[in-house]
Amino acid sequence: MTQSPLNSVDDGFLDGLRAQLPAACFRPLSPAYLEEPRGRWMGHAAAVLAPSTVLEVSAIMAACHGARIGVVPYGGGTGLVGGQVMPKGGPAPVLLSLERMTTLRAVHADENVMVVEAGAILQDIHVAAEEAERLFPLTIAAKGSARIGGNLATNAGGVNVLRYGNARDLCLGLEVVLADGRIWNGLSRLRKDNTGYDMRNLMIGSEGTLGVITAAALKLVARPAREGTALMAVRDPAAALDLLARARAQMGEGISAFELIHRAGLEFLTETLPDVRLPFAQIPEWLVLVDVGLAEGLDPATALEALFVAGREAGWVMDGLIAQSEAQRHAFWNLREKIPEANRRIGAISSHDISLPLGEIAAFIPRAKAELAKLGGFRINCFGHLGDGNLHFNVFPPKGGDKADYADLRDAIKTCVHDLVDVMDGSVSAEHGIGRLKTGDLERYGDPVKLEMMRAVKAALDPRGILNPGAVLPAEGRSRLG
Repeated sequence: MTQSPLNSVDDGFLDGLRAQLPAACFRPLSPAYLEEPRGRWMGHAAAVLAPSTVLEVSAIMAACHGARIGVVPYGGGTGLVGGQVMPKGGPAPVLLSLERMTTLRAVHADENVMVVEAGAILQDIHVAAEEAERLFPLTIAAKGSARIGGNLATNAGGVNVLRYGNARDLCLGLEVVLADGRIWNGLSRLRKDNTGYDMRNLMIGSEGTLGVITAAALKLVARPAREGTALMAVRDPAAALDLLARARAQMGEGISAFELIHRAGLEFLTETLPDVRLPFAQIPEWLVLVDVGLAEGLDPATALEALFVAGREAGWVMDGLIAQSEAQRHAFWNLREKIPEANRRIGAISSHDISLPLGEIAAFIPRAKAELAKLGGFRINCFGHLGDGNLHFNVFPPKGGDKADYADLRDAIKTCVHDLVDVMDGSVSAEHGIGRLKTGDLERYGDPVKLEMMRAVKAALDPRGILNPGAVLPAEGRSRLG
């Protein structure tokens, strides 16, 4: 289906919106809305609108639909694939920020359900759940600024996917404004509902290209009675996978997170964040961070010690530390959560959010390093959520080098990594989405029938192509980000 070009925003269009909306909806167009978090590019927008109600979102979408004006939904701006940044080169869109829609509409603690608006910050949701003596288990490094609408739009993962699943698994219902302004009132609290197509899961992960999420009914869980955390130095990723299998056999669903950390990440911390205290005098080649949450009567420290002993006897584990207090648990997790910040300070040439079958991970890492060595002498920081096969395989210049000096190799590096991921039946986007950065990857590696189905859905729900144009499926005549 060929779509007509989008139109530019003019004073008449904005005057029409001002007649319908409160003045507070119109925000200053600051650079903060337009910059990609890693500073690789700047976008553009004709206006920033920040509605406070779903009816205001509906009015904005209806006006943009009628005038054929592009709309970029904006959450916390933390996305890493350019889904919230419209590149220059076409008519500047309206940037639709959900920052004022932060209301906690309801908490049904007896049902383990919370209903919250899309602009709520993830950390605030954690606090609200804790006040209800519950847990909302989705957590990511950017939890202090990421908003739940963006988390759902990208189907965010994070460290607790192993036990609780992605954002999609933690949502029961949605309220969504469609491209033409119609409101889908899908805020169901039901856990079983087989009344036709699953529109909720269609919207989750669509990155604002099919509708604007304005509220969600989220799943809460009971807080584990007792929690524990350990850092264990392992022989290699294969040993880490063996240790994971043993942990699952020993503790079942009690394993909340199982993170793989390479020594490069800790070296980056010493180079850029020297105040972060490292737990080992000599940095191991590979570490795993194990987090458990057990029922009343079970002791996490005892369970982790038994896991350490089993791993040591099998030759998988060389050393380890078990947190003896909440402060130590926090320190262990702070180590892991600071690695992305250290990465940013070092400056990656090319970052890769990939997933692989668990059985392929141990082989992938050395194969990828060997292939990349043909392109240059890079530093590689491989870390991630080992339990669900999600690795962040990031390539950096040699120590003392500058990523800008290797910009001409970025595409070759990405293709090298992604080609191998595809050969090994993996995915080139595990938890960050496609955005605008990876539209070419989706077309290169994606199943052609799936792409046809996606285009058909897009055409049906957004026939004028105004919703996040160029994201996920590139708009005609618009180049993707590089």
